Parts: sequence; C-alpha cells; structure tokens
Amino acid sequence: MLEQAPLSRLIMHMDMDAFFASVEQRDRPELRGKPVIVGAAPGSRGVVSTCSYEARRFGVHSAMPINEAYRRCPQGVYLPPDMARYAEASRKVMDILESFSPVVEPVSVDEAFVDLTGCTALWGEARSIGLKVKQTVKNEMNLTASVGIAPNRMAAKIASDLEKPDGLVIVPAEKLLDFLAPLDVGKLRGVGVKGKDSLYALGLRTVADVRKYDEDFLVRNLGDHFGHAIYRQVWGCSSARVERGAGRKSVSKEVTFQQDVTDADVLRRTLLDLSRQVGKRLRRKGLKGRTATLKIRLKGFETYTRRKRLERPTDLDDDLFHAAWELYEASGFRNYAVRLIGLGLADFVEHEAEQLQLFPQDRPDPRKEQLAHALDRIEERFGEGSVRRAGMFRPRKK
Repeated sequence: MLEQAPLSRLIMHMDMDAFFASVEQRDRPELRGKPVIVGAAPGSRGVVSTCSYEARRFGVHSAMPINEAYRRCPQGVYLPPDMARYAEASRKVMDILESFSPVVEPVSVDEAFVDLTGCTALWGEARSIGLKVKQTVKNEMNLTASVGIAPNRMAAKIASDLEKPDGLVIVPAEKLLDFLAPLDVGKLRGVGVKGKDSLYALGLRTVADVRKYDEDFLVRNLGDHFGHAIYRQVWGCSSARVERGAGRKSVSKEVTFQQDVTDADVLRRTLLDLSRQVGKRLRRKGLKGRTATLKIRLKGFETYTRRKRLERPTDLDDDLFHAAWELYEASGFRNYAVRLIGLGLADFVEHEAEQLQLFPQDRPDPRKEQLAHALDRIEERFGEGSVRRAGMFRPRKK
C-alpha cells in the first residue's frame, strides 16, 4: 500500500467565490443579483476572466471566448478587469489567513493553502476553524469564500470546490479514501479534457473504478507519468507541504489576436513585446527564473505549451525572447493560424540566492542587466513603450 499523509496533518484550501465579479458586485451595489462577466469586451478575441454565479446559470464560465459568453448571455454586464483593486482585496484576504496560521501559501490572487497543523489548540477543531475563516472574510471583506480542510493538498483543493459558493467541506484523515471513492476522475489533479477522455475510454469514470486496477495497468494504458500520478492520487497520496509565502509560481503574459496570425514576423514582434513586459515584471519583483514557457492557441482553440530549461536563471528580456522564439521554431506550428501566443518564466530563485557560476563565460553579462534596468527607469519616467531595443528583432545566429 502506498504511503499516505500522516494523520496529524491538517491542510486548508481557501478559494474565493467568483472573486473578480464578486468584488465588482460588492463595490457597485447596482450589480448585485445581475450576471456580471469580467474579461475582454464583446466583439474582441479575448475570453472571460471571471463571471458571477448569476452569469453561470446561462452556461458562461471562465476562459470561455467572450463572444460565446455574449451569445449565451447578451443581457450580462461586461466589465474590464481592475487588477489593482483585485490585488488590494487579495492582500487583505491573505492577511486574514495569516491571522489563523503563520504558514500560508498563496497560489493565485484568489486562493491559498494554509497549514493548520497545530492550530486546533488555539482555534478549535477543523470545522470550527473553517467557519471562523469564512466568517472573518465575510465580516471584513463582505465577500464569500469556499473552504476545504483535509490531510493533504489534493483532497483539500477538491473539497473546497464541492459545495461552491460559500462552501465548507471537511475530510477527516480516516475517511480520506471513502471521500475520494465516488468522485469523478475529472476531479483529480492534472486530469484535463484529454486525460478524462482517456480514463473514460478505459471505463474508468470514478476513483473507485480506477482502484480496481494495479499501477502497471494504468502505466501501460495512460503512459508512465500520467499513470503513476493517477495511481497515487486515487489512493490518497499527495503532498501535505505548504510553503510559507511561496507566492506565484510563474510570471507570464499572453495576447489574443483580433484575427488569426500566420505571419512569423508578427509573432516575433509580439513575443518581443511580451518578453519586455514579463522581464520588467520580474525585475520589479526581484525574481529570476530557469524555465521559459511558450503558449500557443491555434485557430480551433487547440492549446499547446512548450518549455525550455535555461542555462542560468534570468530576468532579461533578451533571454526570454530568444528562448520563446527557439521554442516556436521547434514547435512545428510555423504557418499555422495562431489565435493566442504567450510566454512566461518559472522556477524562480531570489537574486541574492542565485548560484555563482564558476566560469566567466557562464555568468550573466552585467552590461545587459544594467541596460535592462535603465530601460525600466526610462519607461517609468516617460511611459510604457517610450523606448525600444531594435537589436532584438532578429533571431540569434547559431
């Protein structure tokens, strides 16, 4: 039998309900009770960022093309995102969580894991803590949150989603396997549409169905990585580690084109602009990363992600662009109609913790870093896009 999380662990996952839309409805009373859709403007090529539960009754959901949302809900109130206001609300929510436990790991602007292990002596048993957290968020923020508490991260996250909105689900350690058994396999971590289809094709619709087969069967039919991961999850095996202040795991930016793009020069210029935006954000946060990511969405909404491990951590626009462009050229999608393109950086290290390179040629060029920071200062003074580096427009020579 696989090793499971220790019985003593108590992990909470808190997920704000329809966060962006709820903030809008809170701050604008005239919107309460109405279908609110936050995201791109109707008629554009963008998507829904968040929508209220009133809008969800019409079949609208996050990441839906905005024009499809409008077709389903033309009477909705369509609003552009106000990220500064949402970020301020998020900081207040995280402060509330830190008043219950010193170990809080934000995983996005509207959700976080909290290690409650050892906190029961102060706040009471799990259900009591969950109720107190939800009530504090309601009293201080006038917003609702859904909470799941379980012995590991996977179960806590699943639990927080089961009774939305304003839900509270507790999974005692001794009932973890019983809790998981009837769940649809689509609830498991990392099971997207294709993964769910693959499991369904094998007749495996619930966690209990998957448990009828051994690990070798799953690996043979689902592949090494996916098969092992599914086997561990259905038997309740998942990390219970919460990293204090871990924050975001990546910094990324993407663009949805008004018309599908096949011109490589347009894509190159777009990646140049995105690399500048991502690099500037990294430098502002004092972060460098080692894994560059290219995201491409084609005409039929098929979305692909390609990753590249960099030789050293970086926050430089030039490094980001060239990594993304190499990924594009190797992707096999040249001349394909591209609907969306994006790039990002992950696997962060703090600048101070960056490992020194033994050989001078492996170290980052300080002149490039000085130039990047100088460009940042110019843009801060004269505005976004006030200066541009012409030398980055051509791919590197091999």
